[in-house]
Amino acid sequence: MSVGGVNTDNPYSNLGLALNSSADNKRTELGQDAFLKLMTAQMQHQDPMKPMESGDFLGQIAQFSTVSGIQGMQASLAGLSTALTSNQTLQAASLVGHGVMVEGKEAYLFAEGGVAGSAKLEASGALSVEITDASGQVVRHMDLGTKPVGDASFTWDGLDDAGNRVEQGSYGVTAKVMNESGTKAVTTQLMGMVSSVSLGSAGLSLNLYGMDPVALSAVREIL
Repeated sequence: MSVGGVNTDNPYSNLGLALNSSADNKRTELGQDAFLKLMTAQMQHQDPMKPMESGDFLGQIAQFSTVSGIQGMQASLAGLSTALTSNQTLQAASLVGHGVMVEGKEAYLFAEGGVAGSAKLEASGALSVEITDASGQVVRHMDLGTKPVGDASFTWDGLDDAGNRVEQGSYGVTAKVMNESGTKAVTTQLMGMVSSVSLGSAGLSLNLYGMDPVALSAVREIL
């Protein structure tokens, strides 16, 4: 049926937007070309007694452009996120078998060698480090002398206070600094050996021998 030259059976035919019944060619999104045709038809068939303000047309164009821009930006960000994750995974995988310094209070001692660490001093003073076993018993006490503000490095050779080699396993490490203000525990960074890498919902994490997993961003130094 035609009224005034307009096909009312299919109102889209005059816009070049004839509906396609084929399931393979169905479209559920309004593309830019279709949007412009609809806007042109809106201008042609508007009520001449109540014409639409030009600002309304500009608003429609701006809205369409904004939506298109947001969709494009989302796609770009998704691609960037994938690329960054892949790059971080490669970086993390290269750390397997290497030692890293991470903040913590527990270190793993292997059958040979020792444990490296550092204490962060916010005020200078006499630094001491205690090593405790799984039961909390102190196996080694080390007086490291007066240290200035900053990171003070230390190494535990794996021996107890009697000079005997202790068993392989996990040990607690506590550092304290003593000065005129008293005795205060300080933060320690300890060496851990990377055994594997995990990728979960929280991101990349490094699995360390005998220690808790840590995020890749928690690594302070690669040894």
